[in-house]
Amino acid sequence: MGNRHRPQLTSAGRPLTFEVEAVNERGERLPTPIAGEHPLTLYLDKREIVTLMTLGQAPEALTIGYLRNQRLVGSVEEIAAVQVDWETDSVAVTTRRGVKGLRERLKKRTVTTGCGQGTVFGDLMEEIDSIQLRDDVKLTEETLYGLLDAVRHRETIYKSAGAVHGCALADGANVLYFVEDVGRHNAVDAIAGQMWLDGVDGSDKIFYTTGRLTSEMVIKAAQMRIPFLVSRSGLTEMGHSIASQVGITMIGRAVTKHYLLFTGKHRFVKTAMPTMLA
Repeated sequence: MGNRHRPQLTSAGRPLTFEVEAVNERGERLPTPIAGEHPLTLYLDKREIVTLMTLGQAPEALTIGYLRNQRLVGSVEEIAAVQVDWETDSVAVTTRRGVKGLRERLKKRTVTTGCGQGTVFGDLMEEIDSIQLRDDVKLTEETLYGLLDAVRHRETIYKSAGAVHGCALADGANVLYFVEDVGRHNAVDAIAGQMWLDGVDGSDKIFYTTGRLTSEMVIKAAQMRIPFLVSRSGLTEMGHSIASQVGITMIGRAVTKHYLLFTGKHRFVKTAMPTMLA
């Protein structure tokens, strides 16, 4: 990964929480932390693409991951620079040779359940059949419990201010990346972008989200070739259908020692119960 191409990047993260005054039920004035939320308009080769509402934790990775998951850019090597400017609430992405067929791809899009901006450009649904996930990797119940405990200690913004979703990429119970944002799609895109920048292979990794497992969340995990998808929330019918089709091992309602295994059961290994002595 030492010789891997990295675009020219700004490093323009925003403060993640802000303090405001609130009045409690006893009439007391309390300084209270709240989550940040900022508009970030994305321009690709000077063409306006979308405005994302974001916490601002990792705007460059978020931008790259958005372009990756929307299939607007095929590889990180195609990106020359990502420049975030909070004075204009914008991010300008410059590619090396332009994006072929960009106008046509922007015309065709499917509106989804994303937090305000969830769209799947082009023919993502039609690409699902071509995605192949590894079947030679396993997730044990013990590893799942270890991951849930590790993530619980990472949710710093949620604990102090609430109003955010968190996503993590893990190698077993070891959390490689953890991102919180005001929308779950932003958090998954930021991790996707960081994976591209660092050259991280998702084919044996676990993706965790606090948000519900919709069709778009499943598609994004499959695009990153991640075989395990875990959420502390529930799922939708289309999310379940696509997970079954692709073969993702999908686990919902995962909190402490509780979970529901929905699809991809062949990769999950349940911990054997200890034998009771007579």
